[in-house]
Order: sequence, then structure tokens, then C-alpha cells
Amino acid sequence: MSAQSMPNLKVSEHFQVLKLLGEGSYGKVMLAVHRKRGTPMALKFFPRQSTSLTSFLREYNLSLSYCTHPSLTRALGIFFSTPTYYVFAQQAGLYGDLYDVIVSEVGVDEECVQRVMSQLSGAVTHLHSLGFVHRDIKPENIFLCDSSCRWVKLGDFGLSRAIGSTVRAVWYDSPFCTPEVEPAKEAQKEREWDGTEEEMEEIWITVEPCIDSWALGVLVYCLLTGCFPWEQSTHDDRGYRRYKEWFDSEVEKEEKMSHCEWRGEEERDCYTIMKENQRNNPPPSQFEGLSPLAMTLLKELLHPEPKHRGSPEEILSYLGGPWLTETEVEENRKAEEAEKEARKIREEGGVEEELAREGKGER
Repeated sequence: MSAQSMPNLKVSEHFQVLKLLGEGSYGKVMLAVHRKRGTPMALKFFPRQSTSLTSFLREYNLSLSYCTHPSLTRALGIFFSTPTYYVFAQQAGLYGDLYDVIVSEVGVDEECVQRVMSQLSGAVTHLHSLGFVHRDIKPENIFLCDSSCRWVKLGDFGLSRAIGSTVRAVWYDSPFCTPEVEPAKEAQKEREWDGTEEEMEEIWITVEPCIDSWALGVLVYCLLTGCFPWEQSTHDDRGYRRYKEWFDSEVEKEEKMSHCEWRGEEERDCYTIMKENQRNNPPPSQFEGLSPLAMTLLKELLHPEPKHRGSPEEILSYLGGPWLTETEVEENRKAEEAEKEARKIREEGGVEEELAREGKGER
């Protein structure tokens, strides 16, 4: 799609605008119904005064051509301009966004967390396979197609860029901001302290999939707890510093283990090993209530070194097991009850007698 093929339209002639769905620095999103088709859709408005035509077309084309996964928000082939806005239509999340369902300091139920992360893992993996990194994964950009999060869609591709491209490192105060851009924060501080107007050398980073992995790790924590693990991923943030110290001690412990010891560990139950590791090196207090399985997943996604960070696809291997300690306790209780029942049947000879009766019946 190009600027030459973009028509000028009057919104009210073609759409019935119903309500505001969201707004931010990019502009606003309105729920609307197409007057001829009668279908609901979201209209994304970008102010012409603060939006370059190139960036508008980049986001529109990416959403239209590449967002073919069911959990990626796709553009609908309608784009136009008005005297004050560039606009394109996209699939509408009629039930709000993920931020609306997260209860502060509680989160959402664990089954819902795993359901959401399963969908996002597939969506982000798909986007990466096509050569793009989202770079802005957060609850406000994950839209709900039903009230139970059985179908969610990742949207807002304004910051998405091709893998391998270089972008200026921009620091922003958020737990989703990766630790590798901390130097940009320091550079910003220097400018403020010096009070000079002189241009300092820009810091550039390469766009890699690990940026999205970090955001997915923070999102897992946010969904499970209703909080953030830290305010900023910098060394002067107490929460992040405590996590980094714990993480470094975990790495040091793993490095001390010889290859033979690892081979021996493989013969034991993986979950038992995770639990022992958590007892020997307890995570910081902000992770209280998370199971060893969840902590192992977070350790993969929230690796301070970007090149060692796990991929979004790895989330799938952690599904099914307990991510919260209370879930783990309940699962253990049920397993113990089942074992007691089985032991009781074995002791009473019920199984053998039943099999014997069935055998005689067959003869």
C-alpha cells in the first residue's frame, strides 16, 4: 500500500463511531460499525501533525500483510486520511485489553495465565519467524475477544521493526524496558547534569527477538501476582538489584556443577531438582508464592544477558505444571489422596479379584 492509493474520507459518512477503546501517545482507537458492511471494527487514528506518513504506512502494512496468526491483531484493508488524521481499520477486541482483567496485587487465576501465555507464545514466535520483533508487549496492547481470555490478540505494531535492524536506544521508566538499554538512561542523566545543549553520541542497539522475551517474562509475573517485579530494570532499582544478585548466584551454582553431576541429575525428577534449587537459593521476596516451575521459566525469559535469554516458544514446555505454590500444594494433596485410594484397593485385593472375575467371565 502506498500514499498514492490512500483516499480522503469523511468518517461519519462511512462509519458509525460507537465509543473510545483506547488512546495514547500514538493517537486513539475507536469502536465503529461500517455502514455498508454492518461489521464492527476498530479505527486507529494517528494525528497527522505528530505522525509521519512513513510510520503510519509501515504499521498498517505490517498488520495487514504479516499478522496472519489468530492471536495477532490484523488490519482489515481499509485505510484513509482526514484533514487531521491518518486512519486504518483493524479487528476489534470487543472485551477491552488484558490490563482491564488484572486485579491489583492479585493477578488473574493461574489457568487463565497459562491460557494467555500459550496464545502469546505462538503469536510472538510467528512474528519472529517472519522477521519482526514487536518491541512493545504489555497488558494494554493485548486485546480480548471474550471475557475469559480464551482468545487474546497482540496488537499495536508501531514500534515493531525487522530483526537485525538498528534503532536508537531509548530509555523509558518501565519494568518492560530491557536492562541492555540502561546505558541510554545513564547518557540521559549526563545530559541533564551537564546542562549543556551539546549533542552527545547516540547509543544504538540491534533489534533482536530477546527484547520480546524479556517483556513476556515481566508479563507472566504481572499476570500471576497483579504487581511488577521491579519499577525499572536498572542497578539502582532495589527490586531488580535483588533479582540480579539471586540470578547471578544461580548461574554461579550451575557453573560449579560438573558434567558428570549434570548427567546424574538427569536421572532424577526435574521438578524435584527445581524445588531443591529453590530451597538452597530462595528467590527474592517479591517472588514469594511462585512455584519452582514458574521461577525456572522466569529465569529463562528474564536473563539479564540478551544473548542467553530464552525464546517465547520455550513457554510452551512449562504449560500444565503449577506456576503458583498454592496450586502446587493442591496438586500434591490430590496426588496423595489418589495414591492412598490406590493403596487401599491394592491392600484389599480389589484389583486382583476384579481382574479374576473379568477373566472368568471371558472364558
